[in-house]
Amino acid sequence: MKRSNAQRLRDSLEDDIINGRRAPGERLDPEALGREFNVSRTPVREAIQQLVASGLVSVTPKKGTFVARVGIEELIEMFEVMAELEGMCGRLAARRIRDDELTTLRETLARCEAAAQAGDPDEYYYENEAFHDCIYSASHNGFLAGEARQLKQRLKPYRRLQLQVRQRVSGSLDEHRQIVAAIEAGDARRAEQAMREHVLIQGERFSDFVASVRALGGTMQTGTA
Repeated sequence: MKRSNAQRLRDSLEDDIINGRRAPGERLDPEALGREFNVSRTPVREAIQQLVASGLVSVTPKKGTFVARVGIEELIEMFEVMAELEGMCGRLAARRIRDDELTTLRETLARCEAAAQAGDPDEYYYENEAFHDCIYSASHNGFLAGEARQLKQRLKPYRRLQLQVRQRVSGSLDEHRQIVAAIEAGDARRAEQAMREHVLIQGERFSDFVASVRALGGTMQTGTA
């Protein structure tokens, strides 16, 4: 999957912020970013807009664009809500998915498998996005799908970060297969449970998540900011 200049810039800035190379409160100069990444103003503007949507960056009128502070408790709460939204999408998709949508879902699973085999967690993430979006659409509930997409965008940096944890890609892929099997079988209850557990951070996965963000230092606060 070829990524645009804006996507590549956003991913690079995400990595810098997540890993503490750009500190909370640091000002982001669009012109300097354009020179640093050798891109025009448009990709820089698009990347910043996407980072604002995900909560990693804030824009203050007449002052500029700054790296935001994010609270770990707020993140966990958002993951809890995301798990419920995706569970609902899975349940409805198992009941409502059309044959052509099921074919598309199987194709996205195959692309996830290819990305996992290639050992590219970022590529896997983008194929994973397409996989989840298929299920949102197959729920045939436009309001629910819109809410899920909006929150997924907000959590994108942290969902992508999770895939950097050792063995998480292979675990995620196994969960995808279970989700597809439940939807294929029309088992709404199993599809809902599989989708919810796929997203929810709990037990060992919670510990892995906290460990994966410890390098953020000051960015990850114990409360919201």
